[in-house]
Amino acid sequence: MSKASSTPLLKYEDLSISFGSGRRAKFAVKNLDLEIGVGERVALVGESGSGKTLTALAPLRLEPEGAQVSGRIFWNQQGAHEMVDLLSLPMQEIRQIRGREIAMIFQEPMTALNPLFTVGNQIIEAVQIYQPLISKSDSVDAAIDLLKKTGIPEPGRRFHSYPHQLSGGQRQRAMIAMALACKPRLLIADEPTTALDVSLRLQILELLIELQEQSKDDGGMGILLITHDLNLVKHFAQRVAVLNQGNLMEAGPTKQVFDHPTDAYTRALVNSEPSREIAPVMPLAPVLLKTEDLSVAYPSTQSSWFQKPLPHKVLRKVSFSLKQGQTIGVIGESGSGKTTLGMAVLGLLGDSAAQVTGDVDVLGNDWQTLKPVERRAMRSSLQVIFQDPFGSLSPRMNVMQIVSEGLDIHFPKLSNAERETRVVDMLREVGIERSALTRYPHEFSGGQRQRIAIARALILRPQILVLDEPTSALDVSIQKQVLALLSELQKKYNLAYLMISHDLAVIRAMSHEVMVLKDGKVVEFGDTESLIKNPKQVYTKELFAAAQLV
Repeated sequence: MSKASSTPLLKYEDLSISFGSGRRAKFAVKNLDLEIGVGERVALVGESGSGKTLTALAPLRLEPEGAQVSGRIFWNQQGAHEMVDLLSLPMQEIRQIRGREIAMIFQEPMTALNPLFTVGNQIIEAVQIYQPLISKSDSVDAAIDLLKKTGIPEPGRRFHSYPHQLSGGQRQRAMIAMALACKPRLLIADEPTTALDVSLRLQILELLIELQEQSKDDGGMGILLITHDLNLVKHFAQRVAVLNQGNLMEAGPTKQVFDHPTDAYTRALVNSEPSREIAPVMPLAPVLLKTEDLSVAYPSTQSSWFQKPLPHKVLRKVSFSLKQGQTIGVIGESGSGKTTLGMAVLGLLGDSAAQVTGDVDVLGNDWQTLKPVERRAMRSSLQVIFQDPFGSLSPRMNVMQIVSEGLDIHFPKLSNAERETRVVDMLREVGIERSALTRYPHEFSGGQRQRIAIARALILRPQILVLDEPTSALDVSIQKQVLALLSELQKKYNLAYLMISHDLAVIRAMSHEVMVLKDGKVVEFGDTESLIKNPKQVYTKELFAAAQLV
C-alpha cells in the first residue's frame, strides 16, 4: 500500500482490470493499492504494457470495451462529507466529474483532438463548461491565454489552426490547455511531454507546478503523472510508484526509490539509460542522401486587399550529406522544421500545398525529377518510422497485414509461408511475439504499436531510414533495446539513418553528427560529441542545458 503524504484525493483499493473470462482471463492491473493526496504530485512508471494507462483511465470510467474492473476507486468529491466510490457511481454522475473535477491529458493528441474543429474552438468548449455564463469574446481571450501559458508560439494565430496544421509538440500543448481550462482538482497526465522538445518539457513541468501552487487556495490540485521518462519523474514527482505487468512493485518518495531501489525490476529500470554503441563511418563510404539549399514554404493563411501574402517558410536552405552506415541526428524545438525536413527527403510533400525548392538526391537520383513509377520502385530503399504510431497504423488491418504490406508491394512473388516467416522473424527482433499476428493496433500499448511500426519499416531492409521520434512512445528499457537493435542493424546492413528527435540522450547514443534546427535554419552542424561538449551558438547551449536538466 502506497500512502499519500496528505489528505487523500484519489484512492485505489484492490483495483484489478482484466480481459476475458474464466481460465482465459488476463489481468492488465492486479490488486493495486495507491493514493494521491490533495496537492500532491505522484508519478506512475513502468514498461510499455505494464497497466499505467489503464490505471489512469479507470477513475474516469474510460476503460476499453470488454475490460472487467473490480475493486474500489475512492474520490474526495467537492462538497461531499465522505469519499465516493467512482466504480459504483452511475455514468451520469461520472460525466459531471470528467473535466470539471478530474481532467486528463491523453498520450496521443492527434487522435484525442477533433480534426473537424479548430484548436481554439475545442478549448473554448472546455472553458464554457467551467464558466457557462462567460461571453464569447472573454472565452476566446481565455483560450488564447491558456495557449500562451503552455508556451505555444503565436497563440493568437494557432487559436484558428486545425490539429493537422500543428506539429506534434504543439498539438500536445493544445491538449494541456484544454485539460487545464476547467481548473480540475486532479489532473491525470498520460505522457504529457512525449512529443515535446526538452526546453518545452521544462516549461510544461514548471507550468504544472505553478498552476498547482495557484490552486492552493482551493485546496490544491493533485497530479497523477503517467510516464516512461525517468529523468522527468526525478524533477517533477514527490512520490513514485513502479508497475510491472499490472503489479505494483515499489512505491515511495521519489529520491528514495531512485537512490535506493529495493526491487530488482526497479533497479533495472533506473539503470536503463541508452548507451552509445555505434560503428565509425568508413572514410570512403558512398553518399546515399544529399540535400542542397532545400527550402519548404506554405501559402500564408492571412490575406489582405492591399498586399500579396508572404509564404510561411518552414525550412530555409538546408544542406547536408548522409553516408552509408552513418546517422545524422536532427534536433530542435517543436515547430523548428524537423519533421518537414524528413517529409521533404521522403518526397511526401509533392501532393500538398508546400512549395519545395532546392535539390534532394537519393541513391544518386534527383528525387524531384523522378517519375511516380520510378519513385515508387525506390520506396523499399527509403523507409520511415513516424512519430505517432497509432495514427500511422491502419486500425482495420491486423499486425500480419500491416508488417507484410511492403512485402506485398515490393516482393509480390513470395509465397504465403515465406512472407509469414519474414514477418515473424522481424517482429521477434523488435520484441513482439508471434501471437500478435492476428491482433489489431488498438489492442497494443503505445510502445508496442511503435515497435510494430519499426518492424514494418525494417522488413524491407532499406538502405536509408528516416526516424521521426522513433522511441518517443517507448519506455526507457525498451527504448534502450530498440536503439541497440537499430545500431546492430546499421552495422549489419550498413544502413544510413536520418534521426529526428527532441531527446538529446537518444541523439547522443545514435548519431555520428548532429544538425541543430531553429525556425527552419541550420544553427549548428558537426560531430556529435564535439558539439554537445562545446556548442558555439547561444540557442544550442540553452537547448543542451535544458536536456541535461530534464
